[in-house]
Amino acid sequence: MRDLLNHLVAHRSGALFLLLIAAFLEAYGDSCFQSALYRASGMSRALAFVGGAMSLVAYGLVVNAPRWEFGKLLGVYVVLFFLLAQIVARVKFGQTPTLPILIGGALICVGGVIISVAG
Repeated sequence: MRDLLNHLVAHRSGALFLLLIAAFLEAYGDSCFQSALYRASGMSRALAFVGGAMSLVAYGLVVNAPRWEFGKLLGVYVVLFFLLAQIVARVKFGQTPTLPILIGGALICVGGVIISVAG
């Protein structure tokens, strides 16, 4: 698995793909914990905790297994995480971003571009 991930991050599109997967796994794992803590009970609570833990472990492996300079890609990652977190919030919880979230998100995106271009 590590060889495959190293091969992927050797190319810009592969690194972007892995960052997208990692951002989804982190956002989804967090949403599972939110569901377990506030929206579920009994067996569904336990399953949400297990699903969240599995998702966050997979996130950790995707981010840490390849040999890449993650700090240089952090700007792109933060943008992807923000965008995917908003999608997960909308799909899973029916939450629509408010104006402050949209404005803050625009600033996050601008910051990600600055880090990626200047970093």
